Amino acid sequence: MNTRVNLAGVLLKNPIMTASGTFGSGQEYSEFVDLNKLGAVVTKGVANVPWPGNPTPRVAEVYGGMLNAIGLQNPGIDVFVQRDIPFLTHYDTRIIVNVCGKTTSDYIEVVERLSDQPVDMLEINISCPNVKEGGIAFGQNAASVEEITKEVKKYARQPVIMKLSPNVTDITEMAKAAETGGADVISLINTLTGMKIDVNRRKFALANRTGGMSGPAVHPIAVRMVYQAAQAVNIPIIGMGGVQSTEDALELILAGATAVSVGTANFTNPTATIDIINGIQDYMENNGVEDINELIGAVTD
Repeated sequence: MNTRVNLAGVLLKNPIMTASGTFGSGQEYSEFVDLNKLGAVVTKGVANVPWPGNPTPRVAEVYGGMLNAIGLQNPGIDVFVQRDIPFLTHYDTRIIVNVCGKTTSDYIEVVERLSDQPVDMLEINISCPNVKEGGIAFGQNAASVEEITKEVKKYARQPVIMKLSPNVTDITEMAKAAETGGADVISLINTLTGMKIDVNRRKFALANRTGGMSGPAVHPIAVRMVYQAAQAVNIPIIGMGGVQSTEDALELILAGATAVSVGTANFTNPTATIDIINGIQDYMENNGVEDINELIGAVTD
């Protein structure tokens, strides 16, 4: 029985990985989860300089999930290279570094710093506000998606994953733009922009007013967008969004995802990734599936 999948030449022992921002770089979770069993660890976003993040409160519970406005708080690439990469290299799992930035040059600076590091892939978070374009996220404009992808690819030494925002009218336009720009893989969906108001205090629940919504409620949207993107492009897709169970992960694979990231579920169930990996193996055994790749995009009417 084969659970290995191929992401642009990078072989994963199974299709399950962590979602950026919900697992740190694995240090905290390593007490609960055998990182060697994961297909990959996707790190929290890393910028060229330390980012302090947004003011508090910056997390709020909502029906079916949560809102976060952490603001990509991170210690910067220098600390990451000295502290996090050495930790991750002790494990037999693929290392995918999530990169964030406020300008194209910010992204490139991090990509260049990682060029000689033992990192398997780069995931580029284009849901960051583009300072040059008045704050609109890179990922909300097809021309910007193509441009930032091309620029990153000029400097990247590892395969590049472009992480797409769902806060768009047509996800296929963004997927095609990433592919045209040279992306090796796309990942989707990032969080959906939401808002919560405390009616008793008549104040915003988040200091930032808006936040990214994640959790079970966004899953059907993720399945739909992964399916649409898979019909539009010929590069592998990492699916994510509200994955809580084996069934959720299999839905995304059947919709067209080669691999699946597990995010918010890690907060409520630290062993969610391992549970899903075991569940997929059980599903394959029970349904006579010899190769996980048989299931990719296998949904029918």
